[in-house]
Amino acid sequence: MNQLILIAAAAENNALGKDNDLLWHLPDDFKRFKKLTTGHKIIMGRKTFESFPKPLPNREHIIITRDKTYKPRFESCRVVHSLDDSLLAVKNDTISFIIGGGEIYKQAEKFATKIELTRVHATFDADTFFPEIDLKNWVLVDEVYHPKDENHKYAFTYLTYVRK
Repeated sequence: MNQLILIAAAAENNALGKDNDLLWHLPDDFKRFKKLTTGHKIIMGRKTFESFPKPLPNREHIIITRDKTYKPRFESCRVVHSLDDSLLAVKNDTISFIIGGGEIYKQAEKFATKIELTRVHATFDADTFFPEIDLKNWVLVDEVYHPKDENHKYAFTYLTYVRK
């Protein structure tokens, strides 16, 4: 069965980012994101892609934009013009990831089979948010707490949900 996984780090108030930037720096969460997504296709909106200095290594980037003339700065990236097109691009993959932003998460949630959420234990002023997880549709199957420490300004918990 193909898995479509939403992967995100969101604050207690579901904040994801502001002004196309992250609100925190959590090195262990970056390591987990890299470990989970490496070797797989990652689907994202144009703004999320443009927030990267360069494509993430060892992952095929699928960028969703309504702009029919959009050309990414890097040739290794694939451009599609709808979420449906992105889902067609991963239909033969066993695992693929939706990595943002807020609108893409909202549209893709109904197609997802799993959510890998890092819940940052703080609230932030933001302009982009992760959708509310409806527990009628999702069950929490794993939870790992990470305390605040010298490298992490905020405590956080890795939460894994699967569709009921």
